[in-house]
Amino acid sequence: MTDTETRLYRTMARIRHFELAASRLMASGKLAGSLHVSIGQEAVAAGVCDTLRTSDYITTTHRGHGHCIAKGGGLEPMMAELFGREGGYCGGRSGSMHIADPRAGILGANAIVGAGIPIALGGAFAAMRRGDHGVAVAFFGEGAVAQGVFHESLNLAALWRLPVVFVCENNLYAELTPVGVHLAAERVADLASAYRIPASQVDGNDALAVRAEAAKAVQRARDGDGPTLLECMTYRWHGHFEGDPQRYRDAEEVQRWKDADPLVKLAAAAPDRADAFARVEAEAEREVAEAVEAAQRAPEPPPSSVLADVYAAEGVR
Repeated sequence: MTDTETRLYRTMARIRHFELAASRLMASGKLAGSLHVSIGQEAVAAGVCDTLRTSDYITTTHRGHGHCIAKGGGLEPMMAELFGREGGYCGGRSGSMHIADPRAGILGANAIVGAGIPIALGGAFAAMRRGDHGVAVAFFGEGAVAQGVFHESLNLAALWRLPVVFVCENNLYAELTPVGVHLAAERVADLASAYRIPASQVDGNDALAVRAEAAKAVQRARDGDGPTLLECMTYRWHGHFEGDPQRYRDAEEVQRWKDADPLVKLAAAAPDRADAFARVEAEAEREVAEAVEAAQRAPEPPPSSVLADVYAAEGVR
């Protein structure tokens, strides 16, 4: 099962079941700290990352589990990190918002709004200097667009024709604030024209549409033609964080977006793959359950490791 539709469905199903499991674990008190899930937004991560090579880079956000999974992050080390266990990507010391795996091109999630965008520029600059036709993708929400670093990064990327794709996941709310309250522009995509960067707005719940637009942007970057901005219109079914009372939106709005479920939409577009999708769904649920079991069995990091990776190793100059 290697066709595009099945591959995209598999990625979205793995993200969905990982996020559902994490949400349940947080609600039951088995996870500590804060948790931001991307249930409802799976098509953006799946569609964009399906166009990338392992050696390409991504940077992501506080809501980054889906991007990491789509880029090739392992379910077991990710879940172990959420549990704060050895074997997690950061040794159990970072939690949900700082997962990174340079071997898979994941330069890291980031708890600071917009902070991943310039890091992606660094990855793109490195690829350009190496001449290997590598590409970097910066994922961010529409809440980051009002940050100065967004505009600084678009300006520099355009000046240097960097091989970077800016992907805005517009889920209509910056934390608890509706987009119309904090952003003057009606469309994030319109802001790219000031920097002479091509841009498009796409249905972020349609994995095939996202992939098609991302493929054009990624190829443009590989060909040395510079950056592109994609605005993907989507929606998070859960609150900004797990436990968010969500007083800022009503149930009818949430239900309208649930009716546009990215997995259901893809299944409707490929009815002949219903059996394959059912098998993929069961496999994803099993993989996530196994990751949870492995994380729960894993030991906690010893207190002696608290300073590991904080200071340079002895003899390093």
